[in-house]
Amino acid sequence: MDEHNTGAGLAPRFEKGRFLLIAGLGERFTPETTQRIPELWKRFVAHLDKIPDQVGEITYGVCCNPDGQGGFEYIAGVEISRLDDLPELYRWVEVPPQHYAVFEHQGSLAGLPQTFQYIWKTWLPQSGREAAEAPEFERYSADFNPDTGRGVLEIWLPLKEQ
Repeated sequence: MDEHNTGAGLAPRFEKGRFLLIAGLGERFTPETTQRIPELWKRFVAHLDKIPDQVGEITYGVCCNPDGQGGFEYIAGVEISRLDDLPELYRWVEVPPQHYAVFEHQGSLAGLPQTFQYIWKTWLPQSGREAAEAPEFERYSADFNPDTGRGVLEIWLPLKEQ
């Protein structure tokens, strides 16, 4: 795999994110079980456009509620405008306004672990920045195709203010 696809040398853009309310299917994962996240996405696809108060077609993969031992909750979801009519089947998370380093992943989903490794093990230590204790998320464009990797996949890493 060439360096471009692993995220190496990928320069982020910096953004101030807005408040997001994300709802979808969620499960707890550990570093050893993250390879099961695509299964969660496969189950979630059947729920697209059926979640009450869905906003737009962009999908999100949100890492939140860490347990301090490497475990975290991952929610495959969409933005919603309110919680009032959300069935109990769905998990939800509030993503507060936050400063982010935004990385665009190039290539197939198979290379996503390498991009995350680059962000956490190379870019973050060399950047002089610190990750904030806030949800980190993947943002998939409405035209994203998981089979081909076409479309836009961004990783939004929350940063502490300097």
